[in-house]
Amino acid sequence: MTDRRSRYETGWEETPDDDASEGRVRTGRGLPSPGLIFLAIAVIGSVLYMAFVISVRDSSQIPLMASGAVVLALVFGAAAAYGLRATLRAGLEDGQGGRAMLIALVGGIAAMAAAGFAAGAIILFQIGSWKP
Repeated sequence: MTDRRSRYETGWEETPDDDASEGRVRTGRGLPSPGLIFLAIAVIGSVLYMAFVISVRDSSQIPLMASGAVVLALVFGAAAAYGLRATLRAGLEDGQGGRAMLIALVGGIAAMAAAGFAAGAIILFQIGSWKP
């Protein structure tokens, strides 16, 4: 025999959850995800690289700017894909419509930035390879 009792027997007392406060549901979203931290570091590093390249007055400035634009396009494209995934996950949870909308807006801006940097990289590669 087991010593487990049914929930419906007398003497069964449910203890309140100590972690959850009154009227608040814990979703477990205290820290940002590692993917988000990686993307933030990549964006900051890429922007710093582009700031350095713009400050260089050299004949290699155009190819360096083109490579920086490619990296920024890749980083913002990854951020847009991450935003799409996060929007889908937030949209499936109850009461997270506002969060899903905010993530969708940020992801859309990241997608537009990725397209702009990709177009800029193509133009810079064409300018850099032009020989008079």
